[in-house]
Amino acid sequence: MAEKRDFLMLELSTFCVFAGRAWQHIFWDAPYRELFWDAKWMQGMIESLTPFTWEEYVTHPMGDIWFQRAIMAIGVFYAICAISAFFVKKYPMLKWLMWAGAASLVFLAFVYLKDHFFHVGQFFEYTLQFSSPIFLTAAVATRKVNKKQVFWMKIALALTFACHALYAIGYYPRPGYYTEMTMNILGIENSAAVRFLLVAGALDFVVAVGIFSPQKFSKWILLYAVFWGFATSVARIVGNFYWDFPLDSLNQWVYQAVFRFPHFFIPLLLFYKTIKRHSPTVVAAN
Repeated sequence: MAEKRDFLMLELSTFCVFAGRAWQHIFWDAPYRELFWDAKWMQGMIESLTPFTWEEYVTHPMGDIWFQRAIMAIGVFYAICAISAFFVKKYPMLKWLMWAGAASLVFLAFVYLKDHFFHVGQFFEYTLQFSSPIFLTAAVATRKVNKKQVFWMKIALALTFACHALYAIGYYPRPGYYTEMTMNILGIENSAAVRFLLVAGALDFVVAVGIFSPQKFSKWILLYAVFWGFATSVARIVGNFYWDFPLDSLNQWVYQAVFRFPHFFIPLLLFYKTIKRHSPTVVAAN
């Protein structure tokens, strides 16, 4: 029963990150242009591997159309990966699709890293997302979630929460939508929202360290991580929902919540593993 629950958590986590990214790529956009239209990075490659000059490459009338079609194709690939997450246990050959999807998510995280001035925290904030399909394939290979996998899940969780904290406390420039969402949800002023985010960031650091503490402490810290991971995910919807145009609000923000669902599914799995490992043993009397 516990193994089925563990696999379900991993399947849901993997499905959600791929489904959310699929929606983003098919119906919205992704910042690949920040890399592929950057002359410093790509000009030499384009001019050596294609018949186009750099100017022809960036000004070709069909260029942006092809680029958008390529982004949509990546979205379709993510959709296939999302569905496959529920079948990889039965058909282990699908693990290669999971690995390819994970590699694509790592590349996407790198693109966001470049788009955010190479703030290292921006890349590692996505750790739980791009590692979810890896954790799933690892569990399929061992037919269970073992202690080694639990350790690496904790590493991924710590990186995700710590890097999120770096933005919340203002170590990196705090995104305006962090403050705006907090104000909209809690109904507070800007200064109070900033103070709230400072406290939330400090607690993120507590999570990053505390999950490695003894069970009597870590189980409660993991339970908080489940709550906070869920809250910060659905905050994208709650903080940006407008009754004047509800469908547009949902279309724009639901997928951004969904691909963050690993932020609470993985802590939930770890919470169950922690309380199970330390549950008292009942010895039957002879």
